[in-house]
Amino acid sequence: MSSAASVRQPAEAGRPPTWTRFVALGDSFTEGLWDQPVADGPCRGWADMLASTLSTRRVAAGEEPLEYANLAVRGRLLHPILSDQLPQALDLQPDLVSLVGGGNNMLRPTTDVDAMAHELERAVVRATQAGAHVLLATGMDAADSLLVRRTRNRTGLFNAHVWSIARRHGASVLDLWGIRSLRDWRMWAPDRIHLTTEGHTRVAQAALVALGLPPDDPDWDDPLTPLQPTPRLQQARDDAQWVREHLYPWATRRLRRQNGDERLPKRPDLAPVEHARSGAHRG
Repeated sequence: MSSAASVRQPAEAGRPPTWTRFVALGDSFTEGLWDQPVADGPCRGWADMLASTLSTRRVAAGEEPLEYANLAVRGRLLHPILSDQLPQALDLQPDLVSLVGGGNNMLRPTTDVDAMAHELERAVVRATQAGAHVLLATGMDAADSLLVRRTRNRTGLFNAHVWSIARRHGASVLDLWGIRSLRDWRMWAPDRIHLTTEGHTRVAQAALVALGLPPDDPDWDDPLTPLQPTPRLQQARDDAQWVREHLYPWATRRLRRQNGDERLPKRPDLAPVEHARSGAHRG
């Protein structure tokens, strides 16, 4: 499929999104881990927020609500996302698919980034040939993370592949690496791996921009007001607490290969997204 013929142009302000069926694929990032608007309730996350915005704009323009499914499951590597979730998604005949994964692969030192990119490109071709516009995403810049920064070179290489794949096949790219505010720890959950609600909100705005749509908040990419540096002793205490409460349990689960394979998607079937003023996302 020629990229020149399929690159999506920026939408005119006020025009409703043309997509009618959106399916999100991925891992914990797209499942929305750590964004729980209701205590002990389901996760939400950037993809649900994006679906809500697309649906709200359609309803405001007199169109039917967007139909939406989210097949993402925490812990998934890129291959299961592409081999298991993508066929399920295409059975739903979507016209928009977000295909975001690979972050869990990057945490493995033996990851073959070129092989990942080759598999991802085959999946993008399959989705576009089925009539769906594809939203890809770069990996985030982990320069400031004690745990993830060793993956920075691999992530940078994968990002280069993502941009090239998108150019060749007319996909859109959610540029997570370029979101300046995500370098601020206030955007991150206590585990330092997943985003807070505010982080997911900014990503949802970036997704609108990636799709050629105007954001709700024109200042979405502005960095947060800087804080005073944390005293060294307090930072050491915070790091030690993080190791006890998050790093050690995470490493233990990995060693025991407890990847949550028994988990099911939170929203496996297409259903209309209810129009809501406050960002409610479930249909």
